[in-house]
Amino acid sequence: MLIAFFINDLEREYPGYTTTVLAHQAIMRGHRVCYMTPHDFVLQPDDSLCGHARFPAQKKYKDREEFFAELKSPKCKLEPVDISEVDVLMLRNDPSIDSETPWAMEVGILFGREAAKRGVIVLNDPDSLGRAINKLYFQSFPSEARAETLITKNESDIKAFAKAHKNNIILKPLQGSGGSGVFKLDDSAKSNLNQMIEAIGRDGYIIAQAYVPAAKKGDIRLFLMNGVPLQIDGKYAALRRVASKDDIRSNIHAGGTAEAVEIGKTELKVAELIRPKLVADGMFLVGIDIVGDKILEVNVFSPGNLGSCSRLAGVDFSVPILEAMERKVEIAKDYSQAFDNRHLAVL
Repeated sequence: MLIAFFINDLEREYPGYTTTVLAHQAIMRGHRVCYMTPHDFVLQPDDSLCGHARFPAQKKYKDREEFFAELKSPKCKLEPVDISEVDVLMLRNDPSIDSETPWAMEVGILFGREAAKRGVIVLNDPDSLGRAINKLYFQSFPSEARAETLITKNESDIKAFAKAHKNNIILKPLQGSGGSGVFKLDDSAKSNLNQMIEAIGRDGYIIAQAYVPAAKKGDIRLFLMNGVPLQIDGKYAALRRVASKDDIRSNIHAGGTAEAVEIGKTELKVAELIRPKLVADGMFLVGIDIVGDKILEVNVFSPGNLGSCSRLAGVDFSVPILEAMERKVEIAKDYSQAFDNRHLAVL
């Protein structure tokens, strides 16, 4: 099958990224792979959907680094592709990092919808991704699974919320990812609250979230596939992300470190609480961040750290993901037009 990976741009991709892990696994399984960016779609006058894509050579690579080097090399040039010939389009971009080019933020969603109309399996479902383009989507999950949250641009609202929680809250932007613009308020930093509000508020709405004490131990990144925790023989695709001593952010590229973690009843209960919503929305591959018995984030666009989860668990979690994608293609062929993309995404 042909799998197209939609990303922000190649310059911001790396060999260890989850997208590379999945693309490398796909090509090692004999599938054709291509990469597309927001610049690459073409809707023709005859209403056919085409594009310009980068096709790495279809061969056995000695490792992921060699595959990535091929992808980045001058040999891997743009080639035309008819989107109707793509079996799976995987939307792996992060809209928040395209804030300086706002036209690019929803390109994957817009053309993903067009691709789905033409019979392409689009993961995750683009209609639902359109509703999840900022962190407000998080509020649609059961309150039992969420830390108490306020979303506002009003300074007095935030100060009242901080007072109610004894100045023990987290502040972050409604739009954003990777720990950008995240502040921890406590008694020692309360004099800086005005500056925090100003710094975050200039770019939009502010999320104020009750601090969960268990966050001192870091958060747990857990992958869900087809709505359920991804596992191989009882080993879960998960890790604990621990912040550095001088930073509250546990994101790996923000200085956090990855550690092996055991997934128990608490984490599985949280995952089950949010499963119905993810399934209803056609969210195939999701990364959730858990602290204690609460979820802090639900990453439905480009959840990362799959390679680290595999390394720590001693298994390759990209294998069941590709197997699931292969199965979806089989179902689509066996049940021609019987399922819409949102349902097919989680079958």
